[in-house]
Amino acid sequence: MNISWDRIAGKWKQATGEAKKKWGELTDDELAEINGDREILAGKLQEKYGIAKEDANKQIDEWADKLKL
Repeated sequence: MNISWDRIAGKWKQATGEAKKKWGELTDDELAEINGDREILAGKLQEKYGIAKEDANKQIDEWADKLKL
């Protein structure tokens, strides 16, 4: 992983636009609730997309690696 999650969490407001592009089903309220917490993000992805925790974490890792913050 190229970027540390702490950095994403610290710049969550900037990251939300990219998160919304990647996971369009997440609402603005949900993104605000996530507030940079990786575990909450993984849970929301599991809920919204019906995927396993491992798949959610894999998607988050891939997204974080491409994120330019």
